[in-house]
Amino acid sequence: MLTVIGGMRDRQAARGRTAAAAIHGLLRDDILSLRLAPGSQLNEKDIAAQHGVSRTPVREALLRLSDEGLVDIVSKSGTYVSRIPLADLPEAITIRRILEQHAVRAAVERASKSQIIELGAIVARMAEAAEAADTESFHRADEAFHEAIAAAGGHPGVWTLVRHVKLQVDRFRRLTLPLAGRMARVVAEHEAVLKAIEQRRPDAAAEALGRHIDGLKLGAEDLERFNPDFFQEDIGRPDLKRA
Repeated sequence: MLTVIGGMRDRQAARGRTAAAAIHGLLRDDILSLRLAPGSQLNEKDIAAQHGVSRTPVREALLRLSDEGLVDIVSKSGTYVSRIPLADLPEAITIRRILEQHAVRAAVERASKSQIIELGAIVARMAEAAEAADTESFHRADEAFHEAIAAAGGHPGVWTLVRHVKLQVDRFRRLTLPLAGRMARVVAEHEAVLKAIEQRRPDAAAEALGRHIDGLKLGAEDLERFNPDFFQEDIGRPDLKRA
């Protein structure tokens, strides 16, 4: 009897972990895509009802999101989607650039012909998405391009690290994609990276990728277009506009 009860508890715990992971993934996607705007409130009870689960896996998912810096759990107030920390973005962008420049150099040396063809197909999908003003498809193709470079260089783990580092950068970038000419510029930057890989020029590839990633840095003209409530800081601060 004790064995049966223990087995039931194990299965229930496993279901709880599975539910928590699923809810975490869905909320995380909604936060990173800005479907859940920075500063918006999250209600445990409502999320649990929406997914047909108890509040326990919801709470676990929210705690994990809090550890990732994507939600703020405020005692006696509630849980909120965290605002974008502008002051943290330049360091995250620098770390990303260093990691991805290492990956692209390796890709120049190791990429197979089929992998280079795949990179070209991804850039073509990006161009199509840009033409259609489809920011969601554009973002997915952009991610695929960078992931494919890491894989072609034999360093898929680099992309895992980059994804962790760039969480907050992604939210800012999603704000900028609809700006006029932004997606077309990114396509051109990716084409320059691809050309250097095709020509087996590691320095040129690293330089082109570095310029592309540094293009994520903030600009005063960008900040002035956005809802100031999306950010932790006063977006009028001169030091942020120089970041």
